[in-house]
Amino acid sequence: MPATIISGSAIARTIRQEIAAELTAIKEHHGLIPGLATILVGEDPASQSYVAAKNKTAHTLGIHSEQITLPATTSEEELLRIVEQCNRNSAIHGILVQLPLPRHIDEARVLFAIDPAKDVDGFHPVNAGKMMLGQHCFLPCTPNGILELLQRTGIETAGAEVVVVGRSNIVGKPVANLMLQKRLGGNATVTVCHTRTRDMAAHTRRADILIVAAGVAKMIKAEQIKAGAVIIDVGVNRIGRTATGKAILAGDVDYDDVLNQAGAITPVPGGVGPMTITMLMRNTLQAAKQAAGLL
Repeated sequence: MPATIISGSAIARTIRQEIAAELTAIKEHHGLIPGLATILVGEDPASQSYVAAKNKTAHTLGIHSEQITLPATTSEEELLRIVEQCNRNSAIHGILVQLPLPRHIDEARVLFAIDPAKDVDGFHPVNAGKMMLGQHCFLPCTPNGILELLQRTGIETAGAEVVVVGRSNIVGKPVANLMLQKRLGGNATVTVCHTRTRDMAAHTRRADILIVAAGVAKMIKAEQIKAGAVIIDVGVNRIGRTATGKAILAGDVDYDDVLNQAGAITPVPGGVGPMTITMLMRNTLQAAKQAAGLL
């Protein structure tokens, strides 16, 4: 029997309706319009696409969105100056610097320069540390989106064997930490696999919930998962183009191969991706409410 498809697109639409309703309420009662600044350095096509999607979503919801587009030759000091301007701008409640940055710019230095109260990506060490301790903070958008997918689909995480493939600071490490915590959507027993893991399949076949964020197209096959497992595929890999030039995308999981082995699975596209942008919008709303003293 084919796996149940976990539609991130459908769940994201529901959450965006919730966000839109709250945005209308705070505008009517407090005159508050959340503001988001997106900073794009260079002309990477994928980054341009991501930023455009974020700004389009913000505009649709009624969030004030400012895109700052800079040439790839922008100096680190100039970028830091622009970040500081956004920090001081009271109309901007959330700041997002699109990664990756050109090689001559220190990403860590730029991300650390963002005011933690406007760090809606959840990458600043202050927010990362609070997340690690289970304190209130901006959660990184993709891991938070994964938790929302699991909760809103009714998938039990408490006591579950969760295996995360990938140890990035953006997805692997934070989602493992969140699912380990004593919290809604957590309380799981978590294993993290990576490029140095011996016999990875021995771990992945044990998973009740398998979260794959390795950046390798179709690396997980049916024989590597347990029958009935829940598969969350974070990967977005361009594996070709159609005759009309449209990108052909594949996840880190071989979707067709595992479809009859898994119990539930997120598609690519239409799975985790829409949730990431939606969580960014929710974080921006939260940032605005905090700045206005409404939280």
